[in-house]
Amino acid sequence: MKRDIEQIIEIPAGFEASTHNSEVVMKSKGKEIKKQFPESPKIKLEKKDNKIVISTKKGTKRELKLINSIAAHLRNMVSGLNEEYFYKLEVCNVHFPMTVKLDGNTIKIKNFLGEKVDRTCQILPNVKVSVKGNNIEIYSPDIEAAGTTAARIEHATNIRNRDRRVFQDGIFIVEKPGRREE
Repeated sequence: MKRDIEQIIEIPAGFEASTHNSEVVMKSKGKEIKKQFPESPKIKLEKKDNKIVISTKKGTKRELKLINSIAAHLRNMVSGLNEEYFYKLEVCNVHFPMTVKLDGNTIKIKNFLGEKVDRTCQILPNVKVSVKGNNIEIYSPDIEAAGTTAARIEHATNIRNRDRRVFQDGIFIVEKPGRREE
């Protein structure tokens, strides 16, 4: 059944937002997040006063799902600009002492399982990474960039062709948004 669907996202005071076609740019406190959403001829994305309106005429379940996803992304952008998202990873080594170093926008993992070649991982733009002993902390106002960077670091120490019960070395995500220990 087709019906008119509309979602309204409030923009808090101190925030700037602009829309152009299917791209949304939000700014606050010197930080900026750009998001490009998939273009759909049925879905309109526009800014009115201090609100972003996502709407469609004669929308189906598919458009409803897409509108709800876009609204969730916009809410994540607002909350990320208010308070940065935080991921914490822990370096675990049993067999060989592994060292993790930050080198510009890459992370180098040395001596992983005694390997002579360093493993590397790229850090996405707009993400701050700090290495403190056996902990790696990731901060970013963009939840997707922070999560992708954390997943890349974890995946860089993926072990294949060995028994995981014996070789438990690696870098693992221990804390992430929505699952914080306090």
